[in-house]
Amino acid sequence: MPALVVERADGPSAHPRATGLGFRTLEFFRQAGIADAVEAVAVRRTASLGKISAPTLATADLPDTPPAVPNSPNVAASRHSPTTLRCTCPQDRLDSVLLTAARERGATVAYSTTLVSFGQDGTGVTAVLDGPDGRRSVRADHLVAADGGRSEVRAALGIGTTGPGALGQPLLNILFRADLTPYTKGHHFANCTITTPESPGMLVTVDAGKDWIFHTDLGDEPVDAFPPSRCAALIRAAIGVPDLAVEVLSVLPWRVRGQLADRFRTGRVFLAGDAAHAVPPLGAFGANTGIADAHNLAWKLAAVLDGSAGPALLDTYEAERRPVAALALDQALRRLKDPRLHWDQGAEAAAARAAAGVINAPVVHLGYRYDSAAVLDARPELPSTEDVVLDGTPGSRLPHAWLGTDVSTVDLVGRRLTLLTGPGGEWPRTGDFDVHVVDDEEWLRNTGIADGGAVLVRPDHFIAWRGRPDGLTEAVARILAR
Repeated sequence: MPALVVERADGPSAHPRATGLGFRTLEFFRQAGIADAVEAVAVRRTASLGKISAPTLATADLPDTPPAVPNSPNVAASRHSPTTLRCTCPQDRLDSVLLTAARERGATVAYSTTLVSFGQDGTGVTAVLDGPDGRRSVRADHLVAADGGRSEVRAALGIGTTGPGALGQPLLNILFRADLTPYTKGHHFANCTITTPESPGMLVTVDAGKDWIFHTDLGDEPVDAFPPSRCAALIRAAIGVPDLAVEVLSVLPWRVRGQLADRFRTGRVFLAGDAAHAVPPLGAFGANTGIADAHNLAWKLAAVLDGSAGPALLDTYEAERRPVAALALDQALRRLKDPRLHWDQGAEAAAARAAAGVINAPVVHLGYRYDSAAVLDARPELPSTEDVVLDGTPGSRLPHAWLGTDVSTVDLVGRRLTLLTGPGGEWPRTGDFDVHVVDDEEWLRNTGIADGGAVLVRPDHFIAWRGRPDGLTEAVARILAR
């Protein structure tokens, strides 16, 4: 069904904001057929120093040669996914792809439009909008609020939040263009903490070339107290080059927040993204968790709207996504206390993470598990906090294996439920699910179905059921809340 997206800004933001994409997010893009388009606008990633610190960038003690492999906590997880983390994709570049894809698929995106009010009843939601053509009323089956950490929809619903809330001082996010290659010496890093008293802050890579972000304290001053000339002076001091050529492109105020909505749903209204959970940026958990919210909710809404599932399926959105968001928030907050727990690798780092209750980043991104009515016989506990475990357990993401050169078992999952089994089985066929036979003994053993069983996989790649033919019909009915 067509969707209407309402955005109060007058167009896509030019500010990069989030940049890191996790394996799960890349899998969503692969499933939607836009992975190549995303990679085309992304920033190619080279070997990275991760997080560094220096008085100024010009005085940073950088090694003579780059590291041989990327210093990334995600490298070890690559065997679990058909996607590859070869790049970062700043949000402005990603939005250009998503906007085009949404419109091609029938969505209407209304910029310069504000949600004035909304109300709901047993059959739908009525919203009053203010836009370029004046005020109008629209009617929809559901409302998904992705209106940020200070969500007005969440407040109107009376949904509270838990968590520390605002953290640290208000910050200024300065997007600028400058040639810093003489000072990076051919290196790539995620961010550099600048400690000089003249301009303390954090320098963040956008394209590892000429586009950068500098975060500095805003304090009690208004944003308009930082004109381009002052911003450029702060950047020159942070780099340590008084005559550096700097072009200030954009300035945004922001503040690190840590909060979780008490509920993700009221009736026909759902919260997603920062409206549901504001997660500090270390670990790249925030944006990726928000995108996964949408992926989880989309197939459920589609199934209910086309009549293949009962309305109770929508109850599983909050049941599944809120614990995942709580985990992401908890892990980001723990990393704030000691960022080395995120960046450092090796046995000592693993021991330090265990002592601090920090879960390895790939587990947060890829290894979480669901427990809801849309998963039968779920086991939501994490088998490991250091390694991603994908073993066919209901509630976990389908294990990946290559079937030929470029098709993964994950790619077999379509818009409906998908039954994956080995050769020779006799399974009932209905219009509720697709069937694929996987002739890979190792994968069948690892998934726990080598003895003639099967897994029933949801459109979001999560296993909903594992069993034998006599239990399939009942499983489908329960999963789809019919």
